[in-house]
Amino acid sequence: MSDLDLPVVEDELGAHVSAAGGVERTPERALDIQSVNLQLFTKQPSRWAEPEVDAERASAFRDALLRTGVQVAGAHDSYLINLSSPKPELWERSYASFRNELTRCAALELDFLVTHPGNATDGDMESGLDRNAEGVARALEEVPGPTRVLLEITAGSGTSVGASFENLARIIEGVPPAQRGRVGVCFDTCHAYSAGYDLVREYDAVWEAFDDILGLDRLGLFHLNDSKNPFDSRKDRHEHIGEGSLGEAPFRRIMTDERFLGVSKLLETPKGDDMVTFDRQNLARLRSYRDEG
Repeated sequence: MSDLDLPVVEDELGAHVSAAGGVERTPERALDIQSVNLQLFTKQPSRWAEPEVDAERASAFRDALLRTGVQVAGAHDSYLINLSSPKPELWERSYASFRNELTRCAALELDFLVTHPGNATDGDMESGLDRNAEGVARALEEVPGPTRVLLEITAGSGTSVGASFENLARIIEGVPPAQRGRVGVCFDTCHAYSAGYDLVREYDAVWEAFDDILGLDRLGLFHLNDSKNPFDSRKDRHEHIGEGSLGEAPFRRIMTDERFLGVSKLLETPKGDDMVTFDRQNLARLRSYRDEG
């Protein structure tokens, strides 16, 4: 067993919700989709601008959590961050942004911060993994608090790192023991399937490999997304639950797998023209799998 402290929740399902108008509005949006788990952005994810979370906003957010009964809340970091970059200027800018992300999460007392491991654009994967571990470790040392960093498995396109359990384990092992307890894994079903982990035909083998290489106690979060692309496509395009190339079977297995009952599971499926309808439908479908099991 590791020292990673995983929360146990009564209902583990939720979704990424909009933070438009302020992070304090996100708990109500989770309630709108009948959820007590949420993921948000603490800033605009495609801009370098770094807003601060003042005491008033943090207090309003925590009050909203209590009022709505939200049990687990976390963030996803900026799409611009690349802690695997070989370019010193971009790495330093990425590190500053990542540290700011973690600082905002600490101010809001968020449970987790999901991060993509980035791209080793020079093709040197090993060095990219080392740079990523360095950035994560340094930020965790400089920013104390309850927030865990969850490395999200990627689809493996181009020069991206983090598309294998071995890559994720390498990053975690590169974080010193003093900070390692705050590092875990976010398992995105679309990304994993696109990266070559066959959840449809080899479900048990995938999780045996995960346990052997990472340890199931490192699993901090699921992103439950079907895929618009076929198995091992190395492409990242999300689809509604049961309507893509994964189909219903893997999601039924995950929802009834006793090993995962206490692990939060969040949607990042298409929302259409509103922020409610499709999330409610996808969450209801997942709950029906659990109830049938």
